[in-house]
This record gives sequence, C-alpha cells and structure tokens, in this order.
Amino acid sequence: MLIRLGYLVEEQGMTYLADMATDDPLASLQAASCTYRVALGPRAGQKVLSLRTVPGRDESATAGLCADAHGFSLRAGVRCGEHPRKRLERLCRYITRPAIANERLTRDGAGNVVLQLKSPWRDGTTHVVMSPLEFMQRLAALVPRPRPHLIRFQGVLAPNAGLRAAIMPGSAQKPSEHAGEHAHASARMGWARLLKRVFDIDLEHCPECGGKLKIIAAIEEPALIERILTHLGLSAQPPPRTPARPLALFQAA
Repeated sequence: MLIRLGYLVEEQGMTYLADMATDDPLASLQAASCTYRVALGPRAGQKVLSLRTVPGRDESATAGLCADAHGFSLRAGVRCGEHPRKRLERLCRYITRPAIANERLTRDGAGNVVLQLKSPWRDGTTHVVMSPLEFMQRLAALVPRPRPHLIRFQGVLAPNAGLRAAIMPGSAQKPSEHAGEHAHASARMGWARLLKRVFDIDLEHCPECGGKLKIIAAIEEPALIERILTHLGLSAQPPPRTPARPLALFQAA
C-alpha cells in the first residue's frame, strides 16, 4: 500500500523512502548514496548512470550460508579461526580497506568520473558514471558523523552483555585498596603510543640502544623550540606547504 501511495519506492529488490528531503545535508547525501540516486545539482533525485557490459544473473541464486534481503547481505560462511595468521591478516585487510580503490577510478573524455566495480552486480552493471559533483557527494556521504561509535558489538561482546566480563581479557580487576582511587585503569591510549601506532614514530624507546625513554616535559614556547632546533642543527622553520595540483592533471588522468 505504501508503494502504491508513493511513500516507498521499490527498485531492483530494494525498498526505500521516496522523499529524501531533509534539513540535515549529510543525512540527505547519505540517503541518496544508499539508494544510488543524485542528491544535489540538476539531476537531483535521478538514478546514477550505470553501464551494463555483462549479462545479468538470477537473483535467486545464492551461495550457501549467504543471504541477501532488502539491500543487505550476510555472509555467514566467512570465518577465521584462532591460529591461521594469513586468514586473520586477510580479514583485517578486508575490514580496513578504503572505500574506493584508486586503480579502478578514471575519467572519461567528457570529464565524468567512472568507477569500475570489483565484481559485476546482478543486473550486469560493471561501471558507475558520475559527474565530478555527484562523485563529491558520494565521498561526503562516507564522512562519519561526529562522536558516533563506528564499531558496534553484538551478543556476548555487547557493552551490557552479562557474559562480557567472562570472555574479555583483563575485564576482571581487583578493586583499589586506596580510597579515592579508581578501581579500573583508564582505557585511553597515551599520545606517545598513538604516534607509534599511526605514524610509526617511537618516542618510548631510544633509537640507539633500544632502552626505554621517559617523557619529562612538553615544550610549547616557540622561542625555546627554535633555540633547541638551532642547537641541534635542524631547521627552525616549518616546511613549506605543497601547492594544490592543477586541474589539468586530473583532466589528463
């Protein structure tokens, strides 16, 4: 009934709201991205242009331990044991993969952005063609909202699960013997360890002997920083900013 009244739209096995207008610009971009439509510009509300270069396949053909319904897919057959390090590495690479692969992104003679799909869709679509504005809308829809949880756990790993403390390492801690102290240590990681994890800059060990270093102060005064760098024979001036690449390079690509 909702489809007949025009409140819902059903296309290619997916059902979604027909009206995407909202006061939140990011929500509008995300809604348009989920429904393969254009959010802004002269083609707002229309479907993105797709190229079908291979024959479509039967939608009912589904592999074992796999399910596809209402635009969502579940692959229960993909699992990793405790000790296979190669499979664990492959799973981690899959989880942390970027949203778009640069080697599958090109521009055609008309200046449109052409994204080659890794695997053809069921209807035979192998490429998605977007204008530069439509492509930027897709990228903006991938930006997470401020302060949400990007990882959610279910089952016994959920935050309020009764058995979570029994399976999580280090979750069962003894209460502090001293009054006024917190019973649990802070889970926040220090900035020195964050530098090591993200940029591979180790500030906790000596690069010469490997001994453990101790941070004694954080110098923030510009004059003192310049004096120390000059004494060490290093440049006290920040490196110049790299100018933006000209548009001709993108058009040539």
